[in-house]
Amino acid sequence: MWCLDDEDIMRLKTILDRFHSSLDDDYGKDEVNSFFDLLLEHYLSIKRIQLVLNPEYVITKEQELLFLGALEVLKSNTPIQYVIGETEFYGLPFKVNEHTLIPRPETEELVSLIIEGVTSSTVEKSLNLLDIGTGSGCISISLAKNLPAAKVHALDISEAALTIAKQNAELNGVEVVFIHDDILNPDMSTSTGYDIIVSNPPYVRNLEKAEIKPNVLDNEPHLALFVDDENPLQFYKAICEFAKAKLKVGGVLYFEINEYLGQDMIQLLEDFGFKSIVLKQDLFGKDRMIKCTK
Repeated sequence: MWCLDDEDIMRLKTILDRFHSSLDDDYGKDEVNSFFDLLLEHYLSIKRIQLVLNPEYVITKEQELLFLGALEVLKSNTPIQYVIGETEFYGLPFKVNEHTLIPRPETEELVSLIIEGVTSSTVEKSLNLLDIGTGSGCISISLAKNLPAAKVHALDISEAALTIAKQNAELNGVEVVFIHDDILNPDMSTSTGYDIIVSNPPYVRNLEKAEIKPNVLDNEPHLALFVDDENPLQFYKAICEFAKAKLKVGGVLYFEINEYLGQDMIQLLEDFGFKSIVLKQDLFGKDRMIKCTK
């Protein structure tokens, strides 16, 4: 049992100590500190420095219960982003829940690659973009925010994910046309082609599940993560078929890919007749992004 300093207040430092005693063995001290910092901002709108400057900082019983509730959820390996219901991607705030993947830093690199490709052009023009498998909307919304002249569309099979993506578009003050459809059996029709199509589709093979951390494996939507071992490029093939019909001549196709399947992706794109294929590594030196032109 906890020993309260007062009936209605608790020292914040005492709660931090409880977090470390409960979570350090699973996460490590630094990551637990990171969790606590996020909770401080989320629940109290304060920074850690305020606790450093005032070790006797106290909170109310209601606030204490918020932290203890978060602690119990974290003990079950639930990602901190799902605990607070939000995360940051490309410098922007995003709501997330169990229906959406938590955006990764590698995907920020994909967004940077697209923005650099557009802004390096000497001709300023309006672009028609499509993000396939948008999830939380992190790619499409970041592109809309940084390429204000672009008309951005975003497709996903999950209505629950699209609900979150629409909230994120509003949160970040951008317009994105959201489409509920299945890229494996698309019904959508467009009168004009796309200048850019981008996708971060499911690409983790079932045989690679052993490499996935439990907090990801047990919480994030498997529909957005995994593909069959026998057909790991299923979504890429479908998107290539779609792009052959809907991408303008000279348009660019971007993918985030499985680090083990870079050469397979090059062969796939060559088989579909795409040109100027470039395989790029992420900050960790892993094959992670690929681009080509029609």
